[in-house]
Amino acid sequence: MLGPISMTLTSNATNVPTTTLEKTSKTVRKPYPNFKIIVLNDDENTFQHVSQMLMKYVPGMTSDRAWELTNQVHHDGMAIVWVGPQEQAELHHQQLRRAGLTMAPLEAA
Repeated sequence: MLGPISMTLTSNATNVPTTTLEKTSKTVRKPYPNFKIIVLNDDENTFQHVSQMLMKYVPGMTSDRAWELTNQVHHDGMAIVWVGPQEQAELHHQQLRRAGLTMAPLEAA
């Protein structure tokens, strides 16, 4: 994004006014948005399967956390199991879906 343009009015040796344009630039960096992976409850997957797939495909997932999230899916109907960059979210989402879990579409966090 470019910043404002400033003008300076000066006179030269012959007293003729001259205009000097100076452009100032400013770069604004926006971070990439994170995306949420949401697992939905269904009547097809067992607690054991959901928990194992979370541990297998979600980075840093512990057994205890996988069971907490599996219970949340069962009782609340859904759970956000991971939040992170879009490309990684797409990969993990696809892996969980291919493992048979019922997934909500990816959404920006």
